[in-house]
Amino acid sequence: MADVLFTNVRILEGGTQQPYQGSVRVSGNRIREVGRSLAPVGGFNSGVQVIDAAGATLMPGMCEAHTHFSWNDAATLAAIQAMPLEEHVLWCAKVAGRYLQAGFTSCVGAACAKPRLDVVTRNAINKGQIPGPRYLAASQEITVPGGLGDETLPHLPFPEFSFGVNVNGAEDMRAAVRRFLAYGVDSIKLNLSGDNFTPQSPAGTTWMTDAEVAAAMQEVKMRGKRGVAHARSADSVKQALRHGIELIYHASYTDTETLDLLEAARDEVFVAPGIAILYAMLHEAEPFGVTHQMAVDMGYQDEWDNAIESLKAMHKRGIRVLPGGDYGFAFTPHCQNARDLEFFVKYLGMTPLEAIRSTAEFGGPVMKMPHDLGLIKPGYLADLLLVDGDPLANLSILRDPKRILAVMKDGVFAKLPPVASERRWERAA
Repeated sequence: MADVLFTNVRILEGGTQQPYQGSVRVSGNRIREVGRSLAPVGGFNSGVQVIDAAGATLMPGMCEAHTHFSWNDAATLAAIQAMPLEEHVLWCAKVAGRYLQAGFTSCVGAACAKPRLDVVTRNAINKGQIPGPRYLAASQEITVPGGLGDETLPHLPFPEFSFGVNVNGAEDMRAAVRRFLAYGVDSIKLNLSGDNFTPQSPAGTTWMTDAEVAAAMQEVKMRGKRGVAHARSADSVKQALRHGIELIYHASYTDTETLDLLEAARDEVFVAPGIAILYAMLHEAEPFGVTHQMAVDMGYQDEWDNAIESLKAMHKRGIRVLPGGDYGFAFTPHCQNARDLEFFVKYLGMTPLEAIRSTAEFGGPVMKMPHDLGLIKPGYLADLLLVDGDPLANLSILRDPKRILAVMKDGVFAKLPPVASERRWERAA
């Protein structure tokens, strides 16, 4: 594999450093050299593929921390689950490729709609059968009867038709977790709290017993895997922390005790809030049958208000808040995920540089590859984006396919840069 040399690039390294002009050399699947001048690092050696970026931005590939490849852009959980298995496999394969083209070179699975969809998708990506990001595969959502994810119909009491897997008690939980671990998942997803999407189990409620969660996490830790949790209520966030769950989704409602516990564990835990779906339910769901007033009545305004205050406090306390969450519904369609970065700046008080860090540098540890992913540094894996413009001046360009000029994963172009004669780059936000 020939070296690739990016010259005349504006390097956004993905951490706390401000951008700078320079050049980057990729050798094999890793970044070999990073130069801080316009002079190309290593020189123009024969056999090197030279990419003159004409001032475009080179940044790490983005990480999505709460991914549902098998959500099929439907408006309900039942409609997601109803897709036949064969079509669902093809859907996941197509969506995985779209995420890579959109600049997401790493994704953390947050639950799948059928037992092995995530595992099959991850394995196909790793074997080179389909294009897609680096992927950590999740289980289905594990819930309890009446909780979020229980879509079983009384007149059709067949558990295989439920969106989630229902458990009753610690040993029932243990059996379900062992089954998913045997399938080869990287993480077990527990629905600890409710959700306003299911009015019978709203967001402020907490549904699982400590005995059930403890049984799940005993099995997870025994096999060196990860527990992840849907936890919107303060009590469910505390429950997740008590049992060593390291990736918490939502965390909308907090109190001082919850924030103190999160801060004490900030080197071990991550929060991926998924605030885009709260915003969408309030302001963008009317074409799908949910007016603004209906969303308010369902509790979304209250949750939005609490989530913004909770997440602002987390950010100030140094708790790692990452983008991602519940893209794949009709009102939050796939591949608009980078919108989270704009929301982080507009509503949570992050700077644009901090927002980029949340999807770049923080992506390394959440993918369990803290010294390999998320930064443009010598020795790191060459997962890179070439972007037309300055994301720090306008984060929305990361949602525009035309502004993602090139995508590199593992040193190989998943999206080739345009040839010089065809370039019409904006070079600005």
